[in-house]
Amino acid sequence: MKKFFLLSLFTLLSCKVFLFAQGNEIDAFTLSNTELGGTARSMAMGGAFGALGGDLSVIGNNPAGLGIYRSSEVTGTLDLSSMNTSTDWLGVSTAQNKTLFTPTHAAFSLYFPTGLSGVRNWSLGFSYNRLKNFKRSYRMQNKGQDYSMADFAAWRASNAFGYGNGITLDELTLRDNYDPYNNSSLAGNWLPIIGYESGMYDHFAGGANEYQSAFGRDSNGQWQIDSPTSSSLRMNENGYIDEYNIGFGLNISDFFFIGASVTVTDIDYRLSSFYGEDFSYGNRNDYLYLDNRLNTKGNGISANIGVIMNLNMIRLGVAYNSPRLYDMTDYFGAKGGTEIRGYDVPKMDSQTPESSYSEYRFRSPDKWIFSGALLFGQSALVSADYELSNYRKMLFSDRDGWTGYDANDCIEEDFTWGHTIKLGVEIKPTPQFALRTGYMMQTSPMREQLVDNDVEVLPAGTIPHFTTISNPTHYLTAGVGFRFNPNFYMDLAWVYRYNNSNAYAFSNTYSNSSNIEVFSTPAKLLTKTTRLALTLGYKF
Repeated sequence: MKKFFLLSLFTLLSCKVFLFAQGNEIDAFTLSNTELGGTARSMAMGGAFGALGGDLSVIGNNPAGLGIYRSSEVTGTLDLSSMNTSTDWLGVSTAQNKTLFTPTHAAFSLYFPTGLSGVRNWSLGFSYNRLKNFKRSYRMQNKGQDYSMADFAAWRASNAFGYGNGITLDELTLRDNYDPYNNSSLAGNWLPIIGYESGMYDHFAGGANEYQSAFGRDSNGQWQIDSPTSSSLRMNENGYIDEYNIGFGLNISDFFFIGASVTVTDIDYRLSSFYGEDFSYGNRNDYLYLDNRLNTKGNGISANIGVIMNLNMIRLGVAYNSPRLYDMTDYFGAKGGTEIRGYDVPKMDSQTPESSYSEYRFRSPDKWIFSGALLFGQSALVSADYELSNYRKMLFSDRDGWTGYDANDCIEEDFTWGHTIKLGVEIKPTPQFALRTGYMMQTSPMREQLVDNDVEVLPAGTIPHFTTISNPTHYLTAGVGFRFNPNFYMDLAWVYRYNNSNAYAFSNTYSNSSNIEVFSTPAKLLTKTTRLALTLGYKF
């Protein structure tokens, strides 16, 4: 079990309860992780512009790069992306494709010379960048697994509060004068509620608050649980993370450049999923389903500062990007249902309350950027950036600033530092024509126990499925640039991105003795994205 036996019992139990309003640790990573973006020139060079400057992609990273400018400029970028996702779940393979065409960048800078020997000039800049495109669809299916969603929901009801403390039948049962979804003492344990109300499990076990899957049969007075004969998950994600930057940069004697910027971020994340299981035994053809929807909207603010030193052929840069502080709202809903024919159980369906929403705050990790570049006159350059982010500092809170959610403890235990390496090369065979290439790698900040589900990942409300990233995400980039005249230019970039993930329909569950009670086999999820970006720019 790799690091499983190294985990303390406290670690396994400390991540047991959180409010739906704050989601879980996987949601925190989804809201924090960004992709390569900006101008086509920047993307073609792997985004390695921290020490180079002179490109409007830098305003939200190292704004000192605005001080490099010797003229004003306006740019715009269009992006065509094609995404392929493929899964392998217990030997069954599936694949899906999505294509998207959208503007991803627009910016301008204004150049102000001073005529002084000290501060020679300064620039004011504004930029819009699409930091992340959430558009992705995948399907995973198998021909039989050991455990069912019904087993998972039953365990969540039996051990909702850790140490074997479960939810009572009275707390789970919807009736005229009681709605379990409005019971604050259940601390957002909505999946056990919809699981029970839709007939996925019942009180077959001996203990007061112990439950078992309703899919099975009575054998000599003992309830024998059936495994599903097939399972499938359809997942659709959409939306974006956009940022708007305003910043300035100073040029001090062509040697030292400093800059600062403020960033406003807009998040719109949409998820819909449908999970189903069939139980085909003899003449029976039973099934269950769980249909989820989620829309997360938020606005955040952050600040960025940076410096660049110009040592003739060498440039060195350092920048700090503060955490993004968000106000978030989730709109969510779910439906669940079962049909069990073997014991004349009627078809059952249930759903969460209409127009459900919650409000909270979220803090993303901060980031340090260390950069260097070698410039060979006007004919070539090589650049590199190293970014360091502490994902353990992701944080949920309520609108009053209270942070006592156990989801934050899970983040602290299951995440570590994230590392990003960016490399770029540009060669100009002629003053008008440029060839570019680059590479970018993002390591996974998830600890091994989270990647391998050696700790229980709790559902955010009624959403039990999640993905973990096991390997670094790689970007291979290339591009060309052409200057039509001293003012007008065009850049084209090609970006190929790929990463491997583990996709779980639901989490493993663990007893107080650290034994696995419900085991979930992950699907291998491979995501490949190809992008073409075109930037048009004008200097004046």
